[in-house]
Amino acid sequence: MSSSSEIAHIALGANLGDRTATLRAAVNALSAHEAIEVLAVSGAYDTAPVGPPDQPRYLNAAVSIRTTLSPRQLLSLLLDIERSLGRERDSSRWTARTIDLDLILYGEYIESSCDISVPHPRFRERAFVLLPLAEIAGSACDPITGERVDSLLRACPGRSDAVRVGRLNTTADIEDRTRS
Repeated sequence: MSSSSEIAHIALGANLGDRTATLRAAVNALSAHEAIEVLAVSGAYDTAPVGPPDQPRYLNAAVSIRTTLSPRQLLSLLLDIERSLGRERDSSRWTARTIDLDLILYGEYIESSCDISVPHPRFRERAFVLLPLAEIAGSACDPITGERVDSLLRACPGRSDAVRVGRLNTTADIEDRTRS
């Protein structure tokens, strides 16, 4: 990585198909990109869906990366990975999906426009994002509020429904073990 790299945090979620395999595939796709170094992968959390109650539970995780991609380039890559894993976007919000990849934090970067919002506008109120993120990046700060992720988690309702179900055992995990 060059000196112009940045630390970013990505939330992953899936509630259709083989949720674990899909999350693993997403992390592996990130790890395989030449401009990304996967720094940490959280455990997987089984959580209740947000939105319509008649959908399956989600499996959520978080990934911390170092990247030389700009926020827009990274977001574009996340959308490409979603499509490659069967995600079909329509105008409905909070519906069942094979994969959801959200750019949560990108260093101290702040932007809110029609095509990108960083930090993610609702991450502070979502335990299913904060739980796995706090596991791997509890000291990361929200550039808008200045609060640490672990502090945001303590203030967030809805943690009691989430169940940590284990590791994802991705290619990135295997590479980390071989470097040790």
